[in-house]
Amino acid sequence: MNKSKILVVGDVMLDRYLHGKTSRVSPEAPVPVVHLTDTDYKPGGAANVALNVTALGVSSSVIGLVGDDVPAELLRKSVMDSGIQDNLITLKNAVTISKTRVISRHQQLVRIDEEDGFSDFDHSELLTLVEQKLDDSAVMILSDYNKGTISSILQPLIKLANKYQVPVLVDPKTSDFLMYSGATLLTPNLSEFEAAVGACRDENEIVEKALKLIEQCDLQAILVTRSDKGMSLVTRDGSAIHLPAQVRDVFDVTGAGDTVIAVLGVMLSQGNDLQLAAHTANVAAGIVVGKLGAASVSSDELKHALAVQTAGSSDEKNIVSESVLLAELDAARARGERIIMTNGCFDILHAGHVRYLRQARKLGDRLIVAVNDDESVGRLKGKSRPVNTLANRMQLLVALEMVDWVVAFGEDTPERLICTVLPDKLVKGGDYEPEDIAGYACVTENGGEVIVLDYYKDMSTSKIIQAIIKDG
Repeated sequence: MNKSKILVVGDVMLDRYLHGKTSRVSPEAPVPVVHLTDTDYKPGGAANVALNVTALGVSSSVIGLVGDDVPAELLRKSVMDSGIQDNLITLKNAVTISKTRVISRHQQLVRIDEEDGFSDFDHSELLTLVEQKLDDSAVMILSDYNKGTISSILQPLIKLANKYQVPVLVDPKTSDFLMYSGATLLTPNLSEFEAAVGACRDENEIVEKALKLIEQCDLQAILVTRSDKGMSLVTRDGSAIHLPAQVRDVFDVTGAGDTVIAVLGVMLSQGNDLQLAAHTANVAAGIVVGKLGAASVSSDELKHALAVQTAGSSDEKNIVSESVLLAELDAARARGERIIMTNGCFDILHAGHVRYLRQARKLGDRLIVAVNDDESVGRLKGKSRPVNTLANRMQLLVALEMVDWVVAFGEDTPERLICTVLPDKLVKGGDYEPEDIAGYACVTENGGEVIVLDYYKDMSTSKIIQAIIKDG
């Protein structure tokens, strides 16, 4: 990614997540009692779009309205901590838009909204600020939630972007698409699109009606997001592509639209065409719906998912880098899945390994296998090892149905990696004492368990090699 900057303008919000445990029903009403254990604050609304941009390694700046209150302070801190340039405008006697979600056992129990709207605001200061920022912006994204920040000035904003020849992308929230005339690209979901043009019986009708809207509103393209049916991109020249949804466990669709428009903006800011931008956004949407809340997609996650798709292998997606693994684990833990981890060289995969890994997988929901890279195997086993390269060893392991992820490490022990992952259960096959296993201290201190599994004495890579040499 180059150093281009994306300007995001719209309704900013504070997303507050209250996490707690529930074990009983209130005697006052038939509702769960939540014992608060943790509170998270994240940029929401237009600020979440900017967060998605920075997660992909591109600079972002956000312009929006906040009140002179505590939620504004929390939002500004969250924006700054996320690496987003803060251009928020403070209004006296206004209320910062906040959404508070109470979550227990990975389920949202209730959402509490605080907002008053910004209908009486003089927009001249915002328009002046936008014009100043457009001069060094590669793309402008308008994130309109109908809260009053930009709903009444959409046309002046689009005209400013056109004046500076900056592509402008809009996530529409009104059925009157004429308000977005002159924009480069609109990204309505299917229900928003049909509210504007009427029901569509099939993809041909989506294309037909999209082309009419493009003509009427002087747009370059429309991308219709269609949930489990994927996306449809229709461009001014009459071409259309229909992208199937990426097959993935859907956990939470909150914020998926923010991810889509952010990825589109990032791709266009790097000089890519609309077709490639839409394809990449479709892959990113498939990642983010597997996470809890208004999440974002990292550049590592996206590059990995695109590489897997290019390779066309169903197994390749489970051979991961450390950063991709950690992102996958966030989603797995949000679904309440128990994480098991083990490690080894696995130089020549044999029946003992298979039995041991099968036994490990039964202890939880997801199994991580950490594998020594070639250099560390050589240091541990001698210059003649490994027999099989790291790539081959990982391919064999990931082909086993009980293995969920395979990740490599280069140190002599996997302690650092284990202490980063912090599995629920760390397992090892052999005649070890649990306390002697690398990672024991950090796993147990985190509330996890270290388990020694059965050791098959007559089965080892060394014995296999010796038998081959003897017979040879």
